Amino acid sequence: MQISVLGCAGGMDTRARTTCFLIDDDTLIDAGTGLFDLPLSVQQGIDHVFITHAHLDHIAALPLLADAGVRQRMAQGRGPIRVYALPEVLEAMHAHLFNQQIWPDFTVLPTPQQPAIQLVPLQTGERLEWTAGRWLEVLPARHTVPAVGYAVSHGGGAWAFTGDTGRNSALWQRLNAMHAEGHGVRWLVTETTFPNTDQSFADRSGHLTVSALAEELEALDAGEVELFLSHIKPGDMGAILRELEPLRTVAGQQRCRLHLLQQGQTFHFNGVPASSVENDIVLNI
Repeated sequence: MQISVLGCAGGMDTRARTTCFLIDDDTLIDAGTGLFDLPLSVQQGIDHVFITHAHLDHIAALPLLADAGVRQRMAQGRGPIRVYALPEVLEAMHAHLFNQQIWPDFTVLPTPQQPAIQLVPLQTGERLEWTAGRWLEVLPARHTVPAVGYAVSHGGGAWAFTGDTGRNSALWQRLNAMHAEGHGVRWLVTETTFPNTDQSFADRSGHLTVSALAEELEALDAGEVELFLSHIKPGDMGAILRELEPLRTVAGQQRCRLHLLQQGQTFHFNGVPASSVENDIVLNI
């Protein structure tokens, strides 16, 4: 199994795409603007989409994905694309996106018997094998709207994505418990959306700064973890990189190695060392 980073920015720029991860060639975590770079042939092979929350930067491409492969899926006798999220997230997307005004309601189109997408509710803490040998756990998140993260595994350790989250003690408790249970995290993708000067705004909007992440990371006791910083707003990249020193210190104490998540990176699960990630940038401790 492999996970490819199609987008990981917290905002727009000419070469910045918002959050979207491709698992193998048939599953997405979030459907931000990174999905727009996939060829149509790959889009038409997507069968599963796991959404963290309903903010636009994480679902912007989902309506177009629903339309992209609908006729092909019908001709091939394939079922709908399964879109998984918290019930509140599914309700928000249905009411405000697939509402016949902003976009056609592909939960009942082309026909109620053969819709383009099927909305599948999940709950925090749920663990499921969504296809043979590939497991996913729904992690707790704290944001301004109902939200989750996801941990994905395929034998050995897991790749975990916190999604958009502010300070979140339940997340670190669960990651520690996963380590104790024997399926701990090899790679952890989390966010540093704002520089420290915007701490008040970050707290109000359910996001982390570098300093806040350093404080949160002190609760992690999950063995050696490769920690990837994501969701950085393009205009704030320089400021955030200049603020890393406290985070470097805590990361070293917690046996975490810091990396900058980048569009185009690929995480490989089978037989590849945890630190071996294509197109990696290590933020040296």
